Amino acid sequence: MITLKTKEQIEYMKKAGEILAACHREIAKMIRPGITTQEIDQFAEAFMKKNGATPEQKGYNGYQYATCASVNDVICHGFPGKYALKDGDIVTIDMVVNLNGWLADSAWSYAVGEVTPEAQHLLDVTKNSLYKGIELAVVGNRIGDISNAIQVYAEGEGLSVVREFIGHGIGEKMHEEPQVPHYGPPHRGPRLKEGMVITIEPMLNIGTFRSKLDSDGWTARTLDGSLSAQYEHTIAITADGPVILTAQ
Repeated sequence: MITLKTKEQIEYMKKAGEILAACHREIAKMIRPGITTQEIDQFAEAFMKKNGATPEQKGYNGYQYATCASVNDVICHGFPGKYALKDGDIVTIDMVVNLNGWLADSAWSYAVGEVTPEAQHLLDVTKNSLYKGIELAVVGNRIGDISNAIQVYAEGEGLSVVREFIGHGIGEKMHEEPQVPHYGPPHRGPRLKEGMVITIEPMLNIGTFRSKLDSDGWTARTLDGSLSAQYEHTIAITADGPVILTAQ
């Protein structure tokens, strides 16, 4: 069941989104060779706490961290740890902020030092594909219009779109209806209505779209070891067009 949010509720989520976006801006300054993903995770949790918020991911189905830190071939749900980022790596930091019971969700991929042209292309196209999807997040369109715009653009740039992990509705719970795939035909799926709040979070790979799961039951990697990137915003569907609640 899709729950529509009031303007007041969307404003609550926007405040959570502002904290999340501010945290990403600070993380962007920290990204450099030598820093560990654990240090980034600890910073993010402390930043949320300082701003009166909590990390919604921590404790979710037993997950132990405030963020997901996904490096190079990790698509999503990577554990923060003692790995020190190296020059040429790419890392995605994904987090969900809970402010007074209302949530905002955003992932961002970062280049570490000097990356290859191929990696930079992946980052650029993945970010662009997010905004191609957001452009179509308007009242009257269908979820499939967002999905198709992302797939057509990404594949036109020679990249593949992950199927196993998708966007979703969000509000007082992290995962609500509707599901938001980043692939598929247009004009399908639920029609977008004023008051819907969704995440759009394309994950693109240089190689195959297929993934495999590590033995920890969380960490998803590209099947062929190729690089993966992800960008995500939380979006409110309004009569005046899409509003990015996690805008940086």
